Amino acid sequence: MGDVSRTGVARVPGDLGSIGSTHPRGSSVQAQLARMGFTNVDRFAVTVRRLGLVDHDDERPSGAAGAAGAATPSGDLYDNALLAELARAANPDLALAALERIVETAPADVGRDLLTVLGTRPGLRTRLVAVLGASAALGDHLVRHPTDWRVLADDDLMRTPPDADLTRARLLRAVGAGPDMPLPRAAGDSTEVLDALRVAYRRSLMILAARDLTGAVSLDDATAELADLAAAALDAALAVARSALSPSAPPARLAVVGMGKCGGRELNYVSDVDVLFVAEPGDDGRPATTSAARTAALGTATSLAVGMVRACGAVTGEGTLFQVDVGLRPEGRDGPLVRTLASHDAYYRRWARTWEFQALLKARPIAGDREVGEQLCAAVRPLVWSAASRPGFVADVRAMRRRVERSLPRADADRDLKLGPGGLRDVEFAVQLLQLVHGRADPTLRAVSTLPALDALARGGYVGRRDAAGLADAYRFLRGTEHRLQLQRLRRVHTLPRDPAEMRWLARSLGFATAERMEAEHARVARFVRRLHERLFYQPLLEAVARLSAEEVRLTPAEARDRLAALGFADTGRALRHIEALTSGVSRTATIQRRLLPAMLHWFADAADPDAGLLAYRRVSEALGHTPWYLRLLRDEGGAAERLARLLAASTYVADLMQHAPESVRLLRTIDDLRPSGREQLVRVLIAIARRNPAREQAVGRARAVRRVELVRVACADLLGLLDVAAVGQALSDAAAATIEAALFVAQRRFEQETGRPLPVRIAVIAMGRLGGEELSYGSDADVVFVHEPVDDSRGSLTDSEVAAAAGSVVAELLRLLALPAGADPPLVLDAQLRPEGRAGPMTRTLASYAAYFNRWSQGWEAQALLRARPVAGDAALGERFCAWVDGIRYPPALRPGVVAELVRLRGRMEAERIPSGVDHTLHLKLGPGGLADVEWAVQVLQLRHAHRVPALRTTSTLAGLRAAVSAGLLDPAEAATLTQAWTTASRIRNAIMLARGRPGDVLPRQPRALAQVAGALGRPADQTETLMGDYRRGGAHARAVVEAVFARELDNGYPAGADG
Repeated sequence: MGDVSRTGVARVPGDLGSIGSTHPRGSSVQAQLARMGFTNVDRFAVTVRRLGLVDHDDERPSGAAGAAGAATPSGDLYDNALLAELARAANPDLALAALERIVETAPADVGRDLLTVLGTRPGLRTRLVAVLGASAALGDHLVRHPTDWRVLADDDLMRTPPDADLTRARLLRAVGAGPDMPLPRAAGDSTEVLDALRVAYRRSLMILAARDLTGAVSLDDATAELADLAAAALDAALAVARSALSPSAPPARLAVVGMGKCGGRELNYVSDVDVLFVAEPGDDGRPATTSAARTAALGTATSLAVGMVRACGAVTGEGTLFQVDVGLRPEGRDGPLVRTLASHDAYYRRWARTWEFQALLKARPIAGDREVGEQLCAAVRPLVWSAASRPGFVADVRAMRRRVERSLPRADADRDLKLGPGGLRDVEFAVQLLQLVHGRADPTLRAVSTLPALDALARGGYVGRRDAAGLADAYRFLRGTEHRLQLQRLRRVHTLPRDPAEMRWLARSLGFATAERMEAEHARVARFVRRLHERLFYQPLLEAVARLSAEEVRLTPAEARDRLAALGFADTGRALRHIEALTSGVSRTATIQRRLLPAMLHWFADAADPDAGLLAYRRVSEALGHTPWYLRLLRDEGGAAERLARLLAASTYVADLMQHAPESVRLLRTIDDLRPSGREQLVRVLIAIARRNPAREQAVGRARAVRRVELVRVACADLLGLLDVAAVGQALSDAAAATIEAALFVAQRRFEQETGRPLPVRIAVIAMGRLGGEELSYGSDADVVFVHEPVDDSRGSLTDSEVAAAAGSVVAELLRLLALPAGADPPLVLDAQLRPEGRAGPMTRTLASYAAYFNRWSQGWEAQALLRARPVAGDAALGERFCAWVDGIRYPPALRPGVVAELVRLRGRMEAERIPSGVDHTLHLKLGPGGLADVEWAVQVLQLRHAHRVPALRTTSTLAGLRAAVSAGLLDPAEAATLTQAWTTASRIRNAIMLARGRPGDVLPRQPRALAQVAGALGRPADQTETLMGDYRRGGAHARAVVEAVFARELDNGYPAGADG
């Protein structure tokens, strides 16, 4: 921050002295004012003359009214002490304009006295000018009450902290209440009484602001004094509320318990005051044990609470005090305003959530019946300090953090001092979480204020002293900046202004020479605070197991396990052993791991399964051993370490692949490295590998290893949100197609090597199903059929059976090579069951054999299966001829009667017979309502029926088919949108199950842990996990309704030629 003068006023370096000594003598008042920092110099040249601060004739500083002492021959305005002080103000224009208004509106003698004492009392001059230059609102107050400047005149008072009891007495007297009365009662609740309270409150606020702006009080003490002032105002407001009670009202003992910043004695200049109300029947000599008596007492207490809230928040001619926020009470806005001790106790024991115990950390009696308030605090204290052991604590903590992050408009995030990244909420949240975790065993941590709590954490060894000191400095900077912003207009504001003039004022008020320097300091502080989680939470865990910096951080193993449990780790003992294994020793590797792990642990803790992430990280780190590039990549490449941590914690699939292909970690270097390779590039690489490796098992093994790395690439890009589900399906299909191509090359080469002659057949691999639609998921088999034909040289020299045997030999070898065990490689299973005659039919046929079968024996579903057929490997020309022939079957001019009805019946049988017993069919992603089969069959029925006359429908892609159906008028856009959403959602969840759990699944899991893992892989916020099932069911039901409507339309006999009979 900038320099602070001997008097405590923030000075902008170089703003005085040097300017006054260099300007030409005899320059105009306007020029000198400009050099002094004033902007509206023409207006203020008139003002300084009117106030007698310069002579009218010679424009020299005036000694009139004693405002600045005797004039000097130099004509330098800096010789006028008042003008020099005004030039030092945060906003000289604001300060001088306010002074002018005060003098003009005050009685003449008051104005003269003010100018006189400003010339002779340097302490008062400094304080008043500091207030006028920093707060337009307090300047307005002095204009309305011009004699109130006198409260700043006593130098001794300014140096002495106010006594909270005296402040309370002063505000009670302002409303006509006796401070010594057991139940003070105001003179009434009229506007005049409320105005008197506001004026008295502003006077006290102005005294504090003057001490704050001149450095006579620290930030920590200023926030405490503001809380005490608010508490005194609440007592005075309660006295106002009592004045409106009927004398016959049943007596009640009402306590006001402060929460939030007021409870923690760290209040802002302008802030809602969070409170709880607790009441017990009053003592009037009559027993109050009956339910009716307690109800009557609660009625009285509620009237008092309502009256107190109104007295504080009502807007009068003197404005408002502050808003009293009662939203932290049990049941929030839906709960009763006032409860008894027993009611509070019952709620907190049975119903309260984690955030409510976090809020109770700062609870303390601040007004009303202190004894009743202390009884409530004593009752809830044990519950607060056991909150970290409650079920759901970790999930609640994560949800609270994410809720805060999402509540902030993105445009204002970086400028929000309170809720933005690296803001006050981050500091407070971190400190409070550590208090909850460790405070149950260590009473020294049970402080209500942030800075004392942070200091206690450091003294107790729970965080490093240097980290705590740095965080405390950051917190003071953020709070100090927030205070200056709020003081300007006495409005609740937390966002840095964008207006350059406002930023200059703010920077000067904080002692910075320029706004740029102040913004740079804010950016530095925000960056530091953003790292607070790794600094506060995780670094001590490393030091607990590595025995480092023992003089600073002294977590015992039990304390370290408590902290890990609070952060979401289930097996805390094993987690500590992983940390110890990674960081122990003096090697360079251990040193780098100690630097990396605090951040890595933070990212693991954000996932649904932190334990799995840490275990996978240890295994990958051990697999790479001392490989020089690995830790260097994580340490030096921006984002690589975070990407790795989040991927390992979110995906068992990625973790398994990386453990067996650790070199794939290189892919995380940049986002560009995660872009899928594409089929053509993969084919070139894999064929080159096959040519270099004559041994067929070795050639295919290495080709599959390349596929494994490509699967890592696709999965990482998917989890990081770089690919949509269609792009994932395309990339997985490309990887499968390239691997099949390479394996077919090896199988054909093997035939030629073993027979010593060229292969006498051409073979094409035709993709079917999801491979044909380029919509593979991570767990999909690759549906294919094979077609062959003799090469020209062998026609006539080989019989059809010899040609078929050669083709069969190659296909069998292809299937064998791809089925070979390959450790951790995800299998690429070729499924040829869609071939004619299924398992009973030959594995490969000629085109003529296919034609003969389909002309005589085929059924409707087989034509439907051919809708996905496309060449994927082998002889391209043969594959194209096969598909050209298939077009006549899958896109017929007219369907045979009953085909659509047959398909609809078959669809129903599949759902009834193939979903296992006991499985919730509404959660079955493939066969359930609105699942993949529903959407795909609806599209395929439209293709069978209309693709002959609508060429755009001749696509193997489901999504492309939906778009074509809309263009052709076969689907309403809303219907297509519903089906697209349902298919996309089911496909993403199916992929997420494989990614999260490492094994395929067609049913959305219902177990909370498994569901959270799947939701995490989907990128769904933790607090939306529970809604995933409901969202999926609703989308599925809507999609099923659309599918039924499509089937009904296509069964309608009203269609033109080709209509189903």
